[in-house]
Amino acid sequence: MQHRIIVLGGGYTGALAAGRLARRLHREDVAITLVNAEPDFVERVRTHQLATGQDLRPRPYSEMFAGTGVELKLAEVTGLDVDRKTVTVAGAGIEELSYDTLVYALGSGWNSQGVPGVAEHAYEIAGRPGALRLRERLAGLGAGQTVVVVGGGLTGLEAATEIAEARPDLDVALVTGGVLGDWLSPKGRAHLRKVCGTLGITVHENTAVTGVEADRVTTAGGTAIPAEVTVWATGFAVNPIAEATTLEISGTGQIVVDATMRSVSHPDVYAVGDAALAMGPGNKPLRMSCASGTLAAWQAADVIVARLTGGKLPHVPVRYFNQCISLGRRNGLIQYVTADDRSVGAVLTGRLAAVYKEVICKSAAWNVANPTFGLPVRRRRVTGKPAAAGSAVEAAA
Repeated sequence: MQHRIIVLGGGYTGALAAGRLARRLHREDVAITLVNAEPDFVERVRTHQLATGQDLRPRPYSEMFAGTGVELKLAEVTGLDVDRKTVTVAGAGIEELSYDTLVYALGSGWNSQGVPGVAEHAYEIAGRPGALRLRERLAGLGAGQTVVVVGGGLTGLEAATEIAEARPDLDVALVTGGVLGDWLSPKGRAHLRKVCGTLGITVHENTAVTGVEADRVTTAGGTAIPAEVTVWATGFAVNPIAEATTLEISGTGQIVVDATMRSVSHPDVYAVGDAALAMGPGNKPLRMSCASGTLAAWQAADVIVARLTGGKLPHVPVRYFNQCISLGRRNGLIQYVTADDRSVGAVLTGRLAAVYKEVICKSAAWNVANPTFGLPVRRRRVTGKPAAAGSAVEAAA
């Protein structure tokens, strides 16, 4: 019988893992199913572009996985029983799928942080539906109307600068709980402040939002900031499916995994991307990001291959090199960091940084469609023999 591998979620990490598994295992030996609610791969790192009216290149899974043997199941995951090894999905109907190995890559969505009015009145860009909803709303705004972006992290910065550049007729504000770019180096903070000033973005620093209404946000200090549109970008929350299972999860709802991305409580389950609590350099949890998720997906896929074929267990060191921030289409900021994601003095700014970021975005999407880049494509036979200890794969694979 074929070994049944189910991958839940078709984002950067899930799609990459499914493709890498399919290209490294014999089709006669495995049946690989990717479960995703949409038929196209979504470049999540570009949703701020989608929200401002830009059209992104369609990337259908049917083309991405053509000839690989990956079966696409268009459905929403509604339940998971890791003890019975079944997944319940809702597509054309309700269906229960059985697996031998599960790759959990359901990712994350926006996080309202429990602030009153956010769910009712705010917009988000954590996924394609939210970005399209915001796109329609922004298109209906007239000159001089106000847009407030809440959240001073990467998502908030990219959203605010993209909107301000695309719609210079709007009054755009950014609200951050700390100092603008407080995690960046001094050069990085200075450039960010300069760009916000050039784009006419009003920055409210050290400000906590305690409520969102249809036409304003209110702060802990009692101030009301006018907002015809509020964009909420205060971080991400993981999909809640795992919390309803017997998997060991963290306080954030992430699945606790070992260095091979394997669940510490259920050895037939692997978790990658935002859904996983994995430790990186300095024994620090990996940041929710495409950068760490891609390497985690390589690691999980190659470990599964090794365990099924009796090969050597690989080790893909997951580390950071930089943080890439687009500040509109013509400006950017590349903040170089240590392996454990701490900013150093070196930065790249301006037009060159924007080009650099664009290359990174294109590369991320390309890697999903070409998941075995750097490795000889030799499909291995499933043997059932235990994998040997050792290192066979490097991070650049």
